[in-house]
Amino acid sequence: MNSKMIEIIENGLFLTIEVTEDQDVRLLHFGAAPLEAAIADKNKQGFRLLELQLSGEDRAEYHGRTHRASYPGLRMVYVGHSDTVNALGRKLELSLADPITGIQAVQHFQFYKGVQIVRSWTVLKNAGEAEVAVEYISSFALTGVDKEGGGERNDKIEVTLAHSGWQSELQWRTYRLPELGMYHLADRGSKRIAASNTGSWSAAELLPMAVLHNKESGTSLFWQIEHNGSWHWELTDQYDQLTLLVSGPTEHDNHWWLKLAPGEEFTSVPAAVGAVQGGFQGAAEQLTVYRRMIRRPNEDNELLRIIFNDYMNCLWGSPTTEKLLPLIDAAAEVGCEYFCIDAGWYAPGEWWDGVGQWEPSSDRFPEGIKYVLDYIRSKGMIPGLWLELEVMGINSPKLAETDDSWFFMRHGKRVKDRSRYQLDYRNLKVIDHANGVIARLVEQYGVGYIKMDYNINAGIGTETDADSFGDGLLQHNRAYLAWLDSIFVRYPKLVIENCSSGGMRMDYAMLSRHSIQSTSDQEDYVQYAAIAAGSPAALTPEQSAVWSYPLREGDDEEVIFNMVNALLLRVHQSGHLAELEPHRRSLVKEALDYYKTIRSDIPHATPFWPLGLPDSEGEWVSLGLRRGERRYVAVWRIDGEAANVQLPIEELKGLEPAIACAYPQQHSSTWNWDKSAGVLTVALPPGKTARLFEITS
Repeated sequence: MNSKMIEIIENGLFLTIEVTEDQDVRLLHFGAAPLEAAIADKNKQGFRLLELQLSGEDRAEYHGRTHRASYPGLRMVYVGHSDTVNALGRKLELSLADPITGIQAVQHFQFYKGVQIVRSWTVLKNAGEAEVAVEYISSFALTGVDKEGGGERNDKIEVTLAHSGWQSELQWRTYRLPELGMYHLADRGSKRIAASNTGSWSAAELLPMAVLHNKESGTSLFWQIEHNGSWHWELTDQYDQLTLLVSGPTEHDNHWWLKLAPGEEFTSVPAAVGAVQGGFQGAAEQLTVYRRMIRRPNEDNELLRIIFNDYMNCLWGSPTTEKLLPLIDAAAEVGCEYFCIDAGWYAPGEWWDGVGQWEPSSDRFPEGIKYVLDYIRSKGMIPGLWLELEVMGINSPKLAETDDSWFFMRHGKRVKDRSRYQLDYRNLKVIDHANGVIARLVEQYGVGYIKMDYNINAGIGTETDADSFGDGLLQHNRAYLAWLDSIFVRYPKLVIENCSSGGMRMDYAMLSRHSIQSTSDQEDYVQYAAIAAGSPAALTPEQSAVWSYPLREGDDEEVIFNMVNALLLRVHQSGHLAELEPHRRSLVKEALDYYKTIRSDIPHATPFWPLGLPDSEGEWVSLGLRRGERRYVAVWRIDGEAANVQLPIEELKGLEPAIACAYPQQHSSTWNWDKSAGVLTVALPPGKTARLFEITS
């Protein structure tokens, strides 16, 4: 029997899969153009469809710490494939089996109508007669990501990553491979570029996504791992080719190891992978469309109601009736539509290590918290409360009703982090507890918004009812998502904000469910500009909640800068509005009034960056949103003395669009449009200043 080719052309994506005479399955190509590069026969054996490492099995090749050259991954043979269409789009499934262990694998590629992305995952089944143990399984594997173009890999390939940290989320950087330590000096090596997260904060150091751009071919490959726990991807080289391996947790990197008894199955963490003709901009556009497709349909992402939250640069987790009432009045006056009481409402004083009961403090609310929530409602706003429902403080009175089965355990001890215990959502008593808290807030208090925070990292996982710590964590991650799904079914209009000390869990396992994401706990409004502007590359603009917190001691330009931070995204208003001078408060109202006129465009717009992706070191930052003939362009001066900045908008070259400074109306700023160059030159007043422009072509 000769080898056969499986060739897929769908939504601008091209897949080429070879099944050899020996039934070896090779993914030769995945990209935004047909396969043109010649692949030497001696190299094709490195173009694996998947990698699978079982305990006790050998490793081949010179692999170092990489996950390539795995067994039985190298031994798996073709069983069959199906090519069908479902409600989402085309679906390709390839079935493989290991003739020795009997383990079977089905590689899933789900296409989505009209977008150049597939969701990829692998289902393992032990069809053998003996137990097997899994150390690694890929969700997506692709060799030859550098094969297009004849130039040197060191020069033509660049990788863009989003570094992250508390109050320093979304720090985008682009690297050549040698800048990440990978030099093309041989046809194979032990070096890998490894990006990994271990623990329950999925975005604590890196966001689970990246873009690889080939400057010679002009194409980009991009991926996001859709998981709320441990994950791993790596770039390595073999057979003189660059290989991408994407997965959930692994044993070597994340303490995950799994036993499969005969008949048992395991499904890997899903990854979305796409390809475009173009650079980062094209990847961001495709990801924006895809993220909207996979997100739970909800009213919140269409209405984009304005939230006031009393925490940031305001009450700092110490609300009382007396403090809240004037804030509620001021928030209603400027046009807010939700009012969320943040942390502290459940304890008379210091509350950090005592959380878990979630009953209101009578010291803070002598008339009862319902009095304040009803007052919020009387002002035409929807009331909200802060929760941290995945933890229990080490001094919580609720602990008296629990036992070790409620919590993550390691080495026989409860896992403790920042004076909290991690609840285990596989436990039905934990689910009952969580359901009871939500029911009380929604059904008794009338809460319509919950800020769901998560301020610990539970680490490598739990040993309870698990083959490994990482196995326990993965089971919990999935149980928590199932619980979230059940809450949204029960309360479909309830808005639950995804917050983890800001953006420490910014992933599309969570964001396919939550309509809104806290992007940062950054307390400096000037530093926030780059975080806000970079956020639409990681999530849809309408899900990206950005704090705006005018300061009591600030001036007009400080208010304007704060408001511009949020106006193209989701407004998280805060600050001591009741204490602002009237003309400064009127600048807040002007901004929110304007936001209400443009917010219907935001859920349908795509982001662009006239100055490129922002970072925390640039003097200028700019973010644009495009919907049809309308463009909204925010520009910030972070530092420096330059009077103006040039913003290239090449797609408008040769046109004469209508341009206006949309916010603010009364403060000086000038601009000039160079039709031949397609460049908008904006001049701002001195200092740390910002403006928002509206362009109609």
